[in-house]
Amino acid sequence: MQIWVDADAFPAAIRDIVYRAAMSRQVSTTLVANQFIRTPPSPFLNSVVVSSGADMADDYIAEKAAAGDLVITQDIPLAARVIENGAHVVNPHGQELTRNNIGQQLSLRNFMSDLRSAGTVTGGPAAYSDKDKQTFANALDRFITKHKKPA
Repeated sequence: MQIWVDADAFPAAIRDIVYRAAMSRQVSTTLVANQFIRTPPSPFLNSVVVSSGADMADDYIAEKAAAGDLVITQDIPLAARVIENGAHVVNPHGQELTRNNIGQQLSLRNFMSDLRSAGTVTGGPAAYSDKDKQTFANALDRFITKHKKPA
């Protein structure tokens, strides 16, 4: 099992959660972004810098993520791509995206995009809360516990 993090849109508030989980549970974790992201020294953490440009990190993750891997992203189209390849997805709010709910998430994303384009919705997402961090940490721990094979 490998964890892939879409670090271009990754709340800084959960970086430490991912770092601690990767090191304590000994799970190889790769952060992918179009700029360097410093990680603590650990054989289980690394970062990959991709070229600047739309969806470069997404394309890299979609190409590398294999069946059984975990992708942490809030990018719904990326989630759909990796789910199609058999990877699992958890967003930074701790919600697991699956084959059963990704279609609904894509529809909602497109609907909200249309509302924003029309000027009907002008606000952004709510601030990332302590409850969001805890929910994410719990979801990550559950996933690793369920899917990590013994060494």
